[in-house]
Amino acid sequence: MNTTEQMHLQDLQRLKVLRYMDDDFMTVCLADNFEGVELILRIILGKDDIKIQSVRTQELMKNLQGRSAVLDVHAVDSTKKEFDVEIQRLDAGAGAKRARHNSSLLNAHILKPGDDTENIPDSYVIFITENDVMKGNQPIYPVERYVTIGEKKVLFGDGSHILYVNGKYRGNDEIGKLMHDFSCTNPDDMNYDVLAQKARYFKQEQEGVSIMCKLLEDMRNEAAREAAKKATLDSAKETAKRMIQKGKMPLEEIADYVPALSLDELKQLEAEVMQMA
Repeated sequence: MNTTEQMHLQDLQRLKVLRYMDDDFMTVCLADNFEGVELILRIILGKDDIKIQSVRTQELMKNLQGRSAVLDVHAVDSTKKEFDVEIQRLDAGAGAKRARHNSSLLNAHILKPGDDTENIPDSYVIFITENDVMKGNQPIYPVERYVTIGEKKVLFGDGSHILYVNGKYRGNDEIGKLMHDFSCTNPDDMNYDVLAQKARYFKQEQEGVSIMCKLLEDMRNEAAREAAKKATLDSAKETAKRMIQKGKMPLEEIADYVPALSLDELKQLEAEVMQMA
């Protein structure tokens, strides 16, 4: 068996254990899957009238003034409400500041030039976490803003909502069954057929399996490219650092010998070297 065949076999084995709780698999299963997204949002939000009009997965939401973000699932319903559904397997990726960042980006992109701010639709950032990050043994944790008036707290009502969904929850209700499905590797064991059908297609049907194997191969190649790029950059930094420490050459000349680093990066590296001296 050659290396390519071995890699393909490894991809097939990896495919068997993928779940909706793995963001790459979830985004593939929910791409253009309006029924699946509607089901998830209706259960999490407890609203049976949600009707999705558009779904985009792995969407880059740009922030020209700062850090951008890639949304796992970005959906818009018939009333123009916007939803960002994120999978977080690591607790560190589901922090309050991350939720705030995603919410601010989503809200900033809803309002178009000339729109009245009073007409801005509601937005929902939903984190589905593998662990109970809030440690409260609850299925769902809604995060809302309140106004403090004396000893009373009144809902601010700005239409910006954040929810955390506990992926460990297994109650005998809709959300418990949904979280079971998100952690299920076998589509035949899933509760909701609209989710099971997509999982079955990508895990068991030849066309879907081919698509997933190509995706896994692309991810592996991208990881290899990133690793090689990092190794080249690390090597360039070490070379430049030694040249700076010798002090025999200006940064402009060092940049000619180490083209992987910009002049600004060399200046930053020089400052670090001087600080350590």
